[in-house]
Amino acid sequence: MSSEGPVSTGPNDEVAIRVSHVGKSYRMYRKPSERLLHAIFGGGKSSASEFWALKDVRLDVRRGETFGIIGRNGSGKSTLLQIIAGTLQPTNGEVAVQGRVAALLELGSGFNPDFTGRENVYLNATILGLTRREIDERLDSILAFAGIGEFVDQPVRSYSSGMSVRLAFAVIAHVDADVLIVDEALSVGDVFFAQKCMRFLREFKKVGTLLFVSHDAAAVTSLCDKALWLDSGEMKLQGNAKEVVEAYLAQQHAADRRDTTGVEVSVSSVREPADALAPDFRASQQRELGQSGRMSIYEFDPDEAGLEFGSGMAKIIGVGLYDDAGSPLSLTEGGEVVRLRISARMERDLEGLIFGFYVKDRLGQRLFGDNTYLSTIDASITGPAGEVMEAEFRFRMPRMPMGSYLVDVAIASGTQDDHTQHHWVHDAVEIKALDRTMRYGLVGIPMLDIRVAKGVDSEVHG
Repeated sequence: MSSEGPVSTGPNDEVAIRVSHVGKSYRMYRKPSERLLHAIFGGGKSSASEFWALKDVRLDVRRGETFGIIGRNGSGKSTLLQIIAGTLQPTNGEVAVQGRVAALLELGSGFNPDFTGRENVYLNATILGLTRREIDERLDSILAFAGIGEFVDQPVRSYSSGMSVRLAFAVIAHVDADVLIVDEALSVGDVFFAQKCMRFLREFKKVGTLLFVSHDAAAVTSLCDKALWLDSGEMKLQGNAKEVVEAYLAQQHAADRRDTTGVEVSVSSVREPADALAPDFRASQQRELGQSGRMSIYEFDPDEAGLEFGSGMAKIIGVGLYDDAGSPLSLTEGGEVVRLRISARMERDLEGLIFGFYVKDRLGQRLFGDNTYLSTIDASITGPAGEVMEAEFRFRMPRMPMGSYLVDVAIASGTQDDHTQHHWVHDAVEIKALDRTMRYGLVGIPMLDIRVAKGVDSEVHG
């Protein structure tokens, strides 16, 4: 049962979503004929077995909270979201939701395949509570967000899964929902659209309630306040998102090791100090094994960059990645010393210039970055109007898992705590990691040495 209206456990404890002892069962038949007989003659003796996709699930999501749901395939995540969204009825238990709900469930956008994208926008937005006039007023913004061009007037059956999700996400981003349910929507489509979606979700978190499901544990940790771990339809753990995700990953890793090796494996590593520019041990070993960690770098194009904002008193006109000798890079393996250069033209006289950058993954999580403030704090940098100023960051490029990464760049003036952004450019440069040389983590550090040695206690007591 699903209902709308305020749900409260106390005078100051309003709940947006309440799931009370929800279960969902399905009858499993050995043969299609048995299903037909049951449909015709109803109950009675049957050889069908009962499968419980969800068992006694309980959770409260407060207004303004971002709640994540994690678990392996088949754990019941999508079933739970469908019940909360009202598209599936529970076998037992109750669900109560406050406010307007907009849901994007898996890759199924709910579009009519024979309607055009434009017609489906009107259909879905109407179902979600917008009037014809409201849809007309928002249509241009919806289509710009989706970015599917002339395909908007083609039947949806001709769309790729990525195009369908683009359009579906664009609709739910414009319906003024109180509760937003997103299930694996960011697993398809290109990195630029994923960045756009993540920026929207982070803004939505400030005003609404978000229920988010993803196989990407880092995205759940980054976005969510709390999380629920489902395992075979049962609640395994619920609480702080970081703690739940870490427990889930630890259990999955342990299970994977048992499945592949049959034993628990523990390795101790001793890393000794070395010069900062010493050779990368892991890279040397991988080269001997014929492995590489190539990363392709795409040039800055001001006409193709992502969202940008600022006062306009300075404008970024160039961004480039170079090797340590100053030659432009189009390919790097990670582990090398590189130079990131940012050029900006001063439109006004400015004092206390600060250049900065971030490197983000496809979900917008900031992996690393820096700015020039501390290096110039004793000698404030002045930029006269009409002058082109350049900043350079020299660092050792980390290794990164296969996928796309984007660089945000910015120029401001003032201090670290009190400054004016003059030009911030999202997605200025794309870095694409081409090889699977990393297994775990968001970034890999250049490893100077790895050793496994017999411990001192073993030598004493052996």
